[in-house]
Amino acid sequence: MDIKQLRALLAVHEKGSFSSAADLLGTVQSNISAHVTKLENELGTVLIDRSTSDLTPEGEAVAARAYRMLGEMEAIWDDIGALKAELSGTVRIGMIGTTARWITPRLHATLKRAHPAIRLVIHDGTSNTLSQLLITGRLDFAVMTLPVTSKELTATPLFTEEINLVVPRDADPVPGMDSIQMADLAHLELLLPAPGTTFRNELDQAAMSHGVSLKAAAELDGIRLIASLAFDGNGFALLPTSAVPFHLKDRVRLVKVDGIATREVGIARRSRSIPSASAKAAIASLQEVTRTAKHGQPMPEGVEPV
Repeated sequence: MDIKQLRALLAVHEKGSFSSAADLLGTVQSNISAHVTKLENELGTVLIDRSTSDLTPEGEAVAARAYRMLGEMEAIWDDIGALKAELSGTVRIGMIGTTARWITPRLHATLKRAHPAIRLVIHDGTSNTLSQLLITGRLDFAVMTLPVTSKELTATPLFTEEINLVVPRDADPVPGMDSIQMADLAHLELLLPAPGTTFRNELDQAAMSHGVSLKAAAELDGIRLIASLAFDGNGFALLPTSAVPFHLKDRVRLVKVDGIATREVGIARRSRSIPSASAKAAIASLQEVTRTAKHGQPMPEGVEPV
């Protein structure tokens, strides 16, 4: 088993075919096929279903460890390079969409000034999706809703933020009110997250604790989709305050809802891995930009650094 074989396996998995994997790695299809076949022969099992190019269960198991192995190898190069010269390398970060929207430009600017040779790759996803990518080694760390649910992950809090009712200013159901009670939500039809999602469960539990059942005007998969519809005046929504961009404050307003707990967001990483020097620098920059309002950019309303 060698690195070329593992890279070939992961390339087929990511690109969905042997020919696309060859393009990704700058080689020919026959080389990719040969690497995968040799790896399968060494392990005594089929790793890729040739009819679909999907990983078999055995292939999934190998790929999960391969991502971690290659990530650790990249970290070795980063760490050695950091001891000799300027920090460099690629840092793969997962972020929930509402946080990524406002924090990515700040992180990029801060890190660029301190370590211009570090390259960021940002993956947008839900906390559940990011957890799996982090566990399998496809991310160096992730910014996600806490607490983490896997024993393979550890987390450090970054900030807390309020969950507010977002209403259009030209169709305000609670005009003149800066805050409402949970019971007031019973009279509104809301754009809600899909049933079974973490955020929906949190909202339903908060409502039930006050004897309220939330009414859905629509149930949607994804907070960013809900936010977009609310911003365009298509309904009312319960959203993290950081989901509302500054430039939309003249179109929508935030109404506090007594009884809904704040959301905690933090940095999650694998418990048994050591971040590379570049990843440590990115984490430090991330903590810096969430603790201070810098360069004329105030923190989003309702966000409190931990």
